[in-house]
Amino acid sequence: MNLQSNDFALFDIPVQFTQDHTAMQTRWQALQREAHPDRFAAQAGAAQRLAMQWSVRINEAWARLKDPLKRAAYLCELHGAPIQAENNTAMPGAFLVQQMEWREALDDAHSPAALEALNTEVLQARRDGLAACARLLDEAHDYAAAAQQVRALMFIERFARDVDDAIDRL
Repeated sequence: MNLQSNDFALFDIPVQFTQDHTAMQTRWQALQREAHPDRFAAQAGAAQRLAMQWSVRINEAWARLKDPLKRAAYLCELHGAPIQAENNTAMPGAFLVQQMEWREALDDAHSPAALEALNTEVLQARRDGLAACARLLDEAHDYAAAAQQVRALMFIERFARDVDDAIDRL
């Protein structure tokens, strides 16, 4: 294992979407204990710098692995299907229609009940999208389709924040 190892190798876990969050967290804590810069305070500057690099690398990997959407995007990139959300906004027609309907529903929602109903619908779409990612990545190994699903989930995440903001404003 080295600083260039992929996140899954660093955490010694299978290269797949479905993960045991508790096991990953336990591994992250163990890695942080091993590489914590305070353990190298009495050593030469090079050892301290290396410990700091390891600590940063471990935290970067943990940030990617613990977030299902980031983990899915990372898996797509590892398998040659980068997300390219800034350059590729192509979505299936049905999803585009869903986006417009959600936007209209948000504009028309002026009561807590209407916003909560919309929030429930969006959260279900998020769960469904993550389940689709799991199938596409772990079973079908269709990374291009998974990348498209990740881009859809990125929209859903942004829209869910918009709904939360609208709820907070009431």
